[in-house]
Amino acid sequence: MALDIVLYTRAGCHLCDDAHDLLVARGVRPRLVDIDGDPQLREQFHEWVPVIAINGKVRLRGIVNAVLLDRELQHGG
Repeated sequence: MALDIVLYTRAGCHLCDDAHDLLVARGVRPRLVDIDGDPQLREQFHEWVPVIAINGKVRLRGIVNAVLLDRELQHGG
């Protein structure tokens, strides 16, 4: 079963760029969602971007640890 991976991000966020690079390096093409385009998402994730959701559940936020990311990807979130 394919994983549904969403990366919540915002413009100018270098941590978001790092998280995206980690995902891409693992062959993952996440759906990118800019939180600043949605007031509810901006309120929910404002101080936590980047946020990685796997199959609808938030699994990682802030500085993304590569080891934890690998674990989440292996276990399918």
